[in-house]
Amino acid sequence: MTQSIYNMESTVLVAIDIAKARNDVLVQLPEGGKRKFKVANKLEDYQEFTSYLKSLDVPCLIGFEATGNYHRPLAYYLEKEGFAVRQVSSLAAAKTREALYNSWDKNDPKDA
Repeated sequence: MTQSIYNMESTVLVAIDIAKARNDVLVQLPEGGKRKFKVANKLEDYQEFTSYLKSLDVPCLIGFEATGNYHRPLAYYLEKEGFAVRQVSSLAAAKTREALYNSWDKNDPKDA
């Protein structure tokens, strides 16, 4: 297993909650600002999303929890566009959600 070390101070962190029709996205900028939005599972939305990320002129680290096969098109597209994409385990996402929100409930904006 290879260990990657990132300079997180100059990295945009992107969390995506994958769903069938549209995905909830949370972008955390290096200076601490956050932006939430939705990306539909359509090529036009993928292109708009990647254009936004590229316009930031900062490396992006994108993480998502796989959901059925719905994550595959977006993950492939982001990889093809040159972004660092990481799959987060379902167990890790559940434990993080429980620790952050002290609840077991699951909803898409919280997951992102």
